[in-house]
Amino acid sequence: MKRPTRLPFLAAVALLATGSVPVAAAHTRVRTPERLGVTRAAPATAADARVGVLVSGGEHYCTASVVHSPRRDLVVTAAHCLSGGGDIVFVPGYRGGKAPYGKWTVTRTYLADGWRDSQDEDSDVAFARVVPTGGSKGGSRGGSRGGSQGGSEVEDVVGAGRLLAGRGRSPVGGAVTVVGYPKARETPVRCTNTSTAYGGGQQRIECPGYSGGTSGSPWTDARGRIVGVLGGFQEGGTTDDVSYSAVLGAETAALYLEATK
Repeated sequence: MKRPTRLPFLAAVALLATGSVPVAAAHTRVRTPERLGVTRAAPATAADARVGVLVSGGEHYCTASVVHSPRRDLVVTAAHCLSGGGDIVFVPGYRGGKAPYGKWTVTRTYLADGWRDSQDEDSDVAFARVVPTGGSKGGSRGGSRGGSQGGSEVEDVVGAGRLLAGRGRSPVGGAVTVVGYPKARETPVRCTNTSTAYGGGQQRIECPGYSGGTSGSPWTDARGRIVGVLGGFQEGGTTDDVSYSAVLGAETAALYLEATK
């Protein structure tokens, strides 16, 4: 629908973003109360600037978001969004065909063995490293950048969410907010509702309007931590009104550590 070697088993990993203030924080923070289960246009906030589209062949087809990492160049999305090959570009804060924070080319992808070997729905999470499109690789502050604001890596420009993954660290049952880009829209949508468990390794949320293109959308808890990624069961679900995510367990934690080496 919305449509490397593994590390040893990890008990839990909780990863925190740095305290730096990104340029995207210049947006006004919108503090309107969230009505559970109601999908609306996502306002232009600092947090939502970290979410963007994945583009291939000139069209956006999935959603991804910046996740904090030591190199400050990592995004998280659904594994099925990165399984097709070809050139992929990440555009954070995409609105109306514009790239306010530049375009960032995917240079390397990280897929869990469970997805790579058998498309296991419980492994439908992936990471990708990005560099400024048309510029040098991150680390040079004087070269061409993926945006006009300061910083040479995507996290320097828009900030990043914190990943919560590992045994007992990705809670199911609390309120989560999902921000994503339907293919039929040029702006993102946003909805908050309570997640519920589904099967042994999945979670689900009821929010209308999450159609094709929203795969890879981050699920964030009340503290802004990434606790899910839209995908998993039937690559996110077969209806626009119910969406799924794999529970971010030990496999996701190990994959993150592999991606940040």
